Amino acid sequence: MKYMLMVLGKQADYEAMAGKASGDSPAWSAADLKAMFDHMGALNGELAAAGEWVDAQGLAEPSQARLVTAGADGTPNVSDVPYGETSAVIAGYWIVDVADFARAAEIAARAYACPLPEGAPNYPVVVHPVGGAPETGT
Repeated sequence: MKYMLMVLGKQADYEAMAGKASGDSPAWSAADLKAMFDHMGALNGELAAAGEWVDAQGLAEPSQARLVTAGADGTPNVSDVPYGETSAVIAGYWIVDVADFARAAEIAARAYACPLPEGAPNYPVVVHPVGGAPETGT
């Protein structure tokens, strides 16, 4: 069964990772970034070795995202209103192919345990079945 595991973040978190502290998060150091990348790289490597890794990507900061709707004639209406400034949005994801929800939750817990600087927000990891995966019963 395939699941999408989504990590969340805000614009302020991306700025903190670039070294700019805010009221929401302290500035990250080079060592903080290395610890995060090492943790995520090890997780990706383990998933690939186990044959569970399908895809994973980090997303660009929310300020680069745009909201799109369609006009009556079908033409795109693109809005550059602030997106992800105050609410958490998807910052990255994994698609995994695992035996069941319990295994997907195990992987999500590993992602959640990523080292962060003291005081940095740690958002839950969203686990969502892809396609026709059965309900989890939880």
